[in-house]
Amino acid sequence: MLNRKDILETIQMIDQQHLDIRTITMGISLLSCARSDPRAACDAIYDKITRYAEKLVKTGEDIEREFGIPIVNKRISVTPIALVAAASETEDYVPFAAALDKAAKTTGVNFIGGFSALVQKGMTDADRRLIAAIPEALATTDLVCSSVNVGSTKAGINMDAVALMGRTIKAAAERTADRGGFGCAKLVVFCNAVEDNPFMAGAFHGVGEAEKVINVGVSGPGVVHHALQAVKGAPFDVVAETIKKTAFRITRMGQLVAQEASRRLDTPFGIVDLSLAPTPAIGDSVARILEEMGLEVCGTHGTTAALALLNDAVKKGGVMASSSVGGLSGAFIPVSEDEGMIAAAASGALTLDKLEAMTCVCSVGLDMIAVPGDTPAETLSAIIADEAAIGMVNTKTTAVRIIPAPGCRVGDTVEFGGLLGSAPVQAVHPFSAKAFVDRGGRIPAPMHSLKN
Repeated sequence: MLNRKDILETIQMIDQQHLDIRTITMGISLLSCARSDPRAACDAIYDKITRYAEKLVKTGEDIEREFGIPIVNKRISVTPIALVAAASETEDYVPFAAALDKAAKTTGVNFIGGFSALVQKGMTDADRRLIAAIPEALATTDLVCSSVNVGSTKAGINMDAVALMGRTIKAAAERTADRGGFGCAKLVVFCNAVEDNPFMAGAFHGVGEAEKVINVGVSGPGVVHHALQAVKGAPFDVVAETIKKTAFRITRMGQLVAQEASRRLDTPFGIVDLSLAPTPAIGDSVARILEEMGLEVCGTHGTTAALALLNDAVKKGGVMASSSVGGLSGAFIPVSEDEGMIAAAASGALTLDKLEAMTCVCSVGLDMIAVPGDTPAETLSAIIADEAAIGMVNTKTTAVRIIPAPGCRVGDTVEFGGLLGSAPVQAVHPFSAKAFVDRGGRIPAPMHSLKN
């Protein structure tokens, strides 16, 4: 039962601490849209998305206005297009991305995710066609996001796909060179991708999901940072308890919005994803939470331990608040989208190697990181392989969203604007991994994958 104090504290969180619903995402199955004629398939995709999501944006705006809770984004995720397009007699999958983009614009959503392929154990012809289409698709659409799952704890790592994705990222950067390689900001390479993620750019609607579903992503780094200011110098068990209680309150708000959106849209409620997703705004930073624990700057020694505590406490608090916590739920560390991370990277305290270590204990992985434009494709593939190995061995979702910014060198800054912010170009190791990546094949799954 809510009391006056709870209500006033929530209002303060919204007004002063950047608490918001980051996204209401409607997942839509497109399996029924498979056609041998690619044009008919694209028409079916457009018709189904616009029919199901016709009232998504208006409903989100109505809830935002009536409850006084900011809802930043309204988004759509769809069945991985490689599965849907496989039935079509065509080599070119770019028109499928165009159909998604057109549907997204018609419904008024911010992004649509699902121009995706699942290749953790091998690639079908449809998977290869979709990956080949990614650079052109992301360059010629505005709202389409793409993801490729190259590994899993159960299957191992598909190193042929890893090598291919390094080349694909380079091509996507070059195809959008006039925008700082912006196409790469809409492309994620996963290990252990989840089917109910509401956050972009990695959202897709898994084949194990219902016909349509509502997933909500909540974010509140500023709220957690503010709560920790009240326990300065306290032991870590007090810090963890404070974060848990704060995460509980944030998740309850997300549950309320999700259930209301589900009811109004006559769509099943899926999950609440409690991920501390930062923004470039001052006071909305995961890095500043870690520094509030006692670090002089994010990236120094102790950062990984602080992030581990944060991620665990967030999950525990969320699970107590809802039986439907899912997605990724934890703490994101995207460099360009977090003003504290940007400052730490610019100062040299936060390096690519340290970010890799941090991803062992947080949600997702190397996110929105800019590297020199002349970084070889094999180096990008090796970075992906490292992250996939962390995910595979630790049975967690890891990902890489990296931008080899054309024409940029270490020390430059790439501007993306909006929630994507700006990224300082970070150094990569100069030593080659080409012979490693060129081996191809599959890195086998770890022993603990044998749980049957």
